[in-house]
Amino acid sequence: MTVELSGKVALVTGASRGIGYGVAEAFVARGDRVVITGRNEDTLKEAVEKLGAERVIGVAGKAHDLDHQSEVVDRAMEAFGRVDYLVNNAGTNPVFGPLADLDLNVARKVYETNVISALGFAQKTWHAWQKENGGAIVNIASVSGIAPSPFIAAYGMSKAAMINLTQQLAHEFAPKVRVNAIAPAVVKTKFAEALYEGREAEAAAAYPLGRLGVPSDIGGTAAFLTSDQADWITGQTLVVDGGIFLNAAVG
Repeated sequence: MTVELSGKVALVTGASRGIGYGVAEAFVARGDRVVITGRNEDTLKEAVEKLGAERVIGVAGKAHDLDHQSEVVDRAMEAFGRVDYLVNNAGTNPVFGPLADLDLNVARKVYETNVISALGFAQKTWHAWQKENGGAIVNIASVSGIAPSPFIAAYGMSKAAMINLTQQLAHEFAPKVRVNAIAPAVVKTKFAEALYEGREAEAAAAYPLGRLGVPSDIGGTAAFLTSDQADWITGQTLVVDGGIFLNAAVG
């Protein structure tokens, strides 16, 4: 089926698989052209081929690398002439364990990839296109940035920072650019499989909706937040969690 082009362009970081791929897939489905990034060039090429190389380009590199950030935005402008939407999805979680024993160099790496890279991409898309032409930014946070999550405290700290970054940018970039965040619970991806591998039924049983998330759940939410239907929404964090927070009710 041929999809009519929307005329809009999205940049999605960390999109060779998982949530980022689900977001890119949702944008392609509605007619956007998309630039995706990822660390592994081969995986990124496969994603471009599946999404459709006629409307998607990939730029391999590390999200926290300043030269990579510049290259991605430059490629987007050269290929498509605009960057309407930015989705900051690239992230890392290399450590499990309590904060009391956390290697501070690892903590710095988590923040560099999960938070500072998002700010860098936001700065570059702002100056390249959005400052004069408007658009929207969506930051992929996590429910672990809203409430404590055992064993992934460093990741949760970084996602709490991502939520605050969302609010700060929403205030600073208004009225030209809307900035919102999505806070997913556990989504079935390679990134999160340590949280459910070998015990998916048990993990899913804790969710009122009876299942874990899938990348398209987050892709659809990102598509909404970057659509005209969300034109009066900014500075918000939308929790997409299958109802898991309902279990925190008292009484």
